[in-house]
Amino acid sequence: MHSNRGLSRRNCLDTMSCSWGTELWDQFDNLEKHTQWGIEFLERYTKFVKERSEIEQSYAKQIRNLSKKYQLKKNSKEEEEFKYTTSRAFLMTLNELNDYSGQHEVIAENLSTQIIAELSRYTQELKAERKSHFHDGRRAQQHIENSWKQLESSKRRFERDCKEADRAQHYFDKMDADINVTKADVEKAKQQAQMRHQVAEDSKNEYLTYLQKFNKDQHEHYYTLIPHIFQRIQEMEERRVGRVRESMRVYTEVERKVLPIVSKCLDGMTKAAESIEPKMDSKQVVESYKSGFEPPGDVEFEDYSVSMKRAVSESSFLNARGESRRRSRSKLWPLLKRNKGTGQEDYSHLPPEQRRKKLQAKLNDINKDIQKEMDQRDALTKMKDVYIKNPHLGDPDSIDPRLEEITQSLEKLQLEAQKFEGWLTEVERKLLEKGSESQRRQSSHFDSQGNTPLTNNYGQSRESPDGSYTEDPSTESTMQIKSRSTEFDEEFDEEEPLPTIGTCKALYPFEGQNEGTISMAEGEMLYVIEEDKGDGWTRVRRNEDEEGYVPTSYIKLFLDTNAKGAMTYI
Repeated sequence: MHSNRGLSRRNCLDTMSCSWGTELWDQFDNLEKHTQWGIEFLERYTKFVKERSEIEQSYAKQIRNLSKKYQLKKNSKEEEEFKYTTSRAFLMTLNELNDYSGQHEVIAENLSTQIIAELSRYTQELKAERKSHFHDGRRAQQHIENSWKQLESSKRRFERDCKEADRAQHYFDKMDADINVTKADVEKAKQQAQMRHQVAEDSKNEYLTYLQKFNKDQHEHYYTLIPHIFQRIQEMEERRVGRVRESMRVYTEVERKVLPIVSKCLDGMTKAAESIEPKMDSKQVVESYKSGFEPPGDVEFEDYSVSMKRAVSESSFLNARGESRRRSRSKLWPLLKRNKGTGQEDYSHLPPEQRRKKLQAKLNDINKDIQKEMDQRDALTKMKDVYIKNPHLGDPDSIDPRLEEITQSLEKLQLEAQKFEGWLTEVERKLLEKGSESQRRQSSHFDSQGNTPLTNNYGQSRESPDGSYTEDPSTESTMQIKSRSTEFDEEFDEEEPLPTIGTCKALYPFEGQNEGTISMAEGEMLYVIEEDKGDGWTRVRRNEDEEGYVPTSYIKLFLDTNAKGAMTYI
């Protein structure tokens, strides 16, 4: 029997296939301690995963809050900054970071559902199963202990009865040898000895019975019951170890599954960084802050010696000096620090170019509101028609108050749009007139070979330092402005089409809603017939019947000197 156990032990070590019932038949207490340790390890690993999940959840929350903290705020200064590529790239990075945080939330959720919840449930089942197995083991052990106690008790009783039978036999022999003892006493001693011998014989038989029973119980205990119980405990423990292995595998797979999306988020951040264009941002600064004003001209010479040669009163001298200061200050106003004026509805406190952009943006917002109100009106009108055809769905008259409200709102918005369109047309016309004037002034300046200063540069300007337009008392200036306007109209209405000097590509869409402009779609190719004269507008042609001005900043020019005389149309 023992040789079989030794052979089994060697096979266990060689084949890695061991039976606890065979190898550990006498290690009930140690197995109980080991399986308790296994449950504690499982609980410790579950706690580890739970804490990791909490870390992932907290990290995701902090990353999401960080992204939200630096997101673009509505109606804020940052909204203006969004036109720069750096700001747009930063916003893209924040959006990718928000998605990145979501993946860590996915990790936390999957760890919680696929590992923590499963292991917690399995631990409770494992505790119940372990309790059942060791309860069976203790019951088997109690049974063999009771059988042993019965055997020991019968053995001691047999021993005691044998001793008493021996004493009774010695007493009988003594009485039988004594001649002084009566025959009745001898007979009595003989009967007592015989009885004791019978009791000893019965105790012997009982002892033999319990001995056989114990040996049978012991064999069944160590070769049947305990191996069976220990086998179930072994299977339970191997399942626990396998569950730990599977949980550790899932632990890595949970994070591996989000790696592709995390990689896409990082690629998005890289793409955002690569989208930054220094040249485009530099150009956007010009678009944002260009005033549209002309640089100051030459300061004219003021001959004070003339006043010294003639007798003048002190007051006239002071008036002349004060006037000269005012004239000098008016000529140098672009170089002086200007006070910020209060905001006005028509943005007349802004420089011409900035005023035009503000008016255009405001007009676009109004048009969006108009479209929104019109969509609501159309939807309510359809609803009313449905109610008229199906009265059980609702009362058609209940729609009328809302329709009336929308109609009034539309009228108000349309009046507002007309007002801003008028202001926008006015400022664009003045910018175009100014560009023509600047071109003529530059031609006149370069044609002059002497040092005679141009004395009318500032006398003809009607723009104040704050960007608003004021009336000039000089009749000559007024006539010059009118002649320029007429000159522009005649130039624009010429029947002879201007030759093309190149092509351009629309970088952004433009809605040419004002007179003299032309709309274009993003990516559209147009012919250039007149370059920017410094006012921010370029004259282009689509075909024989469509031509007009578009913002220079909205296009990319491809000038071709060989194409100046060409007359090819799209």
